[in-house]
Amino acid sequence: MNYVKLSNGVEIPQIGYGVYQVTKDECERCVLDALSTGYRHIDTAQSYFNEEEVGSAIKKSGIDRKEIFLTTKVWVEHYGYEECKASVETSLQKLGTDYIDLMLLHQPFADYYGAWRALEELYESGKLRAIGVSNFYPDRLVDLASFARIRPMVNQIETHPLFQRGDDHTWMKKYGVVHEAWAPFGEGRGGLFENPVLTEIGEKYSKTSAQVMLRWNIQRGVIVLPKSTHKERMEQNLAVFDFTLSDDDMTKIAALDTGKSSFFSHYDPNMVEWFVRMVEERKTKHDSSKEKKNW
Repeated sequence: MNYVKLSNGVEIPQIGYGVYQVTKDECERCVLDALSTGYRHIDTAQSYFNEEEVGSAIKKSGIDRKEIFLTTKVWVEHYGYEECKASVETSLQKLGTDYIDLMLLHQPFADYYGAWRALEELYESGKLRAIGVSNFYPDRLVDLASFARIRPMVNQIETHPLFQRGDDHTWMKKYGVVHEAWAPFGEGRGGLFENPVLTEIGEKYSKTSAQVMLRWNIQRGVIVLPKSTHKERMEQNLAVFDFTLSDDDMTKIAALDTGKSSFFSHYDPNMVEWFVRMVEERKTKHDSSKEKKNW
């Protein structure tokens, strides 16, 4: 396993197991499979609704907590100083741990400055070993890095061969922020798994197109978070340290970049409104649930 060192000296395994869209019913089993396969970096979030299952799997695995790098993320409805601090305490309880290795702000909306101040304090208290952001475009990342007391140590963004984030990567390096890739396979959109460039390169090394995609990001210094619910694919996703892509391979993959997201743009006001509606709907649902309990 390769490790990437953050600006504060903390080291992260360069491949992590992501549990986005892993259901509550499957999550514990999947995390146990990932840990037994050799993963030591698990990535979850408050908005994935599976922190408890992740925590249960870590406990049942019997692996020393210090050997596992655990990431979770604060959701937008918990932004602001007080709300963020309370939500981190809730995440600690759900995960069954007294510290989190990396806590990220999940989206670049609402009162992320207030939330960031809370993360800074929790980091200094030792409850968080590292802090960062997710889905921050360069303008907002530079803003936060320039005016916050502690700079973000990580930015987790969509990154795959069709959306390579070269400018983002350059700005992150300038400010000492480590680049993490969510959806490193682009969820297969745009025919990535069948892409002739990737499959041809894979045949040269007796590797799959998925393994080529992971290796490409690793050689760029990017942390990757592949997700699979199948143990054999988890094993394949870890088997990417026994070959090296040539400069010619890297150039061919670089030519695949479309410069466009395969999912959505945080610059799009329609998408911002979608996030606002999601937060409002969840708040309404939460308030309704509380009323029923009180009744």
